[in-house]
Amino acid sequence: MTVDASARPLGNGRAADGNGLRAVARRHGPFALLLVAAAVARLVAMAGYPSVLWFGDSGTYLRDALDPVPSVLRPSGYPLLLWALRPLHDLGAVAFAQHLFGLAIGVLLYLAAYRTARPAWPDRAVLPGLLGCLAAAVPLLDAYQIELEHIVLSDALFELLLVAAVVALLWRATPPWTLALVSGLLFGAAAVTRTVGLPLVAVALLVLLVRRAGWRPAGALAVAFAIVLGSYAAWYRAENGHWGLTDTGGLFLFGRVAAFADCDRIRPPADERVFCRDWTHDTPGMDAAFAAMWGVHAPFRTFSTGIADRKGNELAGDFAKRAVLAQPLDYLRTVAVDSVRGFAPHRTNRPTARTVAEYRFAARYERPVTAEKASERYGGATARPRVVEPFAGWIRDYQRLVFLRGPLLALILLAGLAGIVRRWRSPALLPLLTGAALIVLPAATADFDYRYLLPAVPMLCLAAVLAWIRKRDRPGTDRS
Repeated sequence: MTVDASARPLGNGRAADGNGLRAVARRHGPFALLLVAAAVARLVAMAGYPSVLWFGDSGTYLRDALDPVPSVLRPSGYPLLLWALRPLHDLGAVAFAQHLFGLAIGVLLYLAAYRTARPAWPDRAVLPGLLGCLAAAVPLLDAYQIELEHIVLSDALFELLLVAAVVALLWRATPPWTLALVSGLLFGAAAVTRTVGLPLVAVALLVLLVRRAGWRPAGALAVAFAIVLGSYAAWYRAENGHWGLTDTGGLFLFGRVAAFADCDRIRPPADERVFCRDWTHDTPGMDAAFAAMWGVHAPFRTFSTGIADRKGNELAGDFAKRAVLAQPLDYLRTVAVDSVRGFAPHRTNRPTARTVAEYRFAARYERPVTAEKASERYGGATARPRVVEPFAGWIRDYQRLVFLRGPLLALILLAGLAGIVRRWRSPALLPLLTGAALIVLPAATADFDYRYLLPAVPMLCLAAVLAWIRKRDRPGTDRS
């Protein structure tokens, strides 16, 4: 005897709905609690510091947002975001939006890990969600991540774009060209937000090749990335008269070699000898790279347009290349040392004590003089620093306790590496290589700075989880 489904008692439907809700709560309840905790921490930060916090670069970002043209100092992806938010006339809204970016990063990490783990353990309802929580917990709860989201800086946007780009490629076991296209657009947007994102598309293409994804996804990724970069470069040319993303590449390369460059060995031409100096002992409290780029004796102070002087950057870039070719071992040693600094048990005052202090919620803080006029034009009264107790004290106490220590970051990296050795075509390969690149690239092209580590953290956390999820029985099938 058969029974028409439409004739089943309504109570059975309610019971089924109840079972469904309980199943959803069981699967995703732990992450919901984690997300609530992360949101509460950010709301406390907003209550304690209703306006944004400031960094040395904040003023230039705001000025570029007020006059949206491509900057010669740094890419203008972040100023375009500030420009889009400008109608709100509220710098607190900027901080709030960036905190939403931080929560979105956690959600994306959770979904990527959950979708990978669920087919591997279909009979364990809770385990995939717990693994997703492991991938998302550190980026969601780390106090330095929360503080960086509160500053007028490009880092939160850059981090979200990168995580979204990587998750798009991981969304299916074999990414279709449509998702690869989306990923390429996101990688391109990240590159025009911070130039350290430029080489990361090569990492993504390499992983697609290793995982035998096919030429269509790789082609779609490369074309989409080229469209974003080409469009920005064309805009840059229209405003500045030549192709490019910035005019300050030579400045940062010079800063990288300042610690070891020996002009007796390099023998630079006369017009490059302005860069010759013992920068390691030039300014107390500054590392060599910071002193060479921003200190009182920085050679760019002698050029007519300062750090953005095109001729000065060409000379600095040539000097840096000569230094690397003349002293390759010194260069490799410098990069290696700076690449592992973030794994130390205790934070040091690099590049300066003042810079490191700007990464902490403070009992009092001030706007940089260089940001005063632009911030008033952008946000009016909302630009003025405000500290509201007891909430500010609560988030300061939270920051003293809840943050990622260097040794734990090293363990997360090693967990991902060990899993990759076990199965080198794992989905973890892309976030692991991307995270490692985000640690090494700043050390190779600029200097060590603790905020440069933060975009690597979500990548390495995701890799550490994905690397230990066993391969599915049918790897070509889609994840539902």
